Amino acid sequence: MNDESAINRNIWVISDTHFGHANILNFTDSNTGAKVRTFYDMYEMDEHMVDRWNKTVKDEDIVYHLGDVYFDNGHTVLPRLKGRKRLILGNHDNAKSPHLQNHFQKISMWRMFPEFGLLLTHVPVHPSSLRVYAREGDVDPVHKTFLNLHGHIHQNPSLEGPYRNMSVEAIDYTPINIEELRIK
Repeated sequence: MNDESAINRNIWVISDTHFGHANILNFTDSNTGAKVRTFYDMYEMDEHMVDRWNKTVKDEDIVYHLGDVYFDNGHTVLPRLKGRKRLILGNHDNAKSPHLQNHFQKISMWRMFPEFGLLLTHVPVHPSSLRVYAREGDVDPVHKTFLNLHGHIHQNPSLEGPYRNMSVEAIDYTPINIEELRIK
């Protein structure tokens, strides 16, 4: 049995924490002009996310972070986060960072969960990447469409179709259980 299917272990998904990124507090929504993250300062933002994470995740759980983990000294919160962490690299992550290598058990570009019908990426992928077609000779010729769990777009809505934005701004800064996301 692989560790993703172990009994009493939950799998959680979150993206775009940007721990330690003070300037993200100045970002505004292009449609409304409102601030995207409304925290007093970076420390309040980081503590809020650590608190939400640790109230949700148990030490033995697995957490897939879909990229853009930290900026500057934001890595200092990583040892405080519960769970066995896996990283899907984001555009602001450096795979060679010792902080990421020390705190994430696995680092990859994407992760497919066929048993859940999910594809985990940082940036939303092209719709053609979400369809798996039957091979010649398969008994069941029906193709399957995967749901793309992604980050990168922060508060913005996902594209229409099989997409779900997992950026912290879209999920109330709280990891979501994979069982709630799976295609049934």
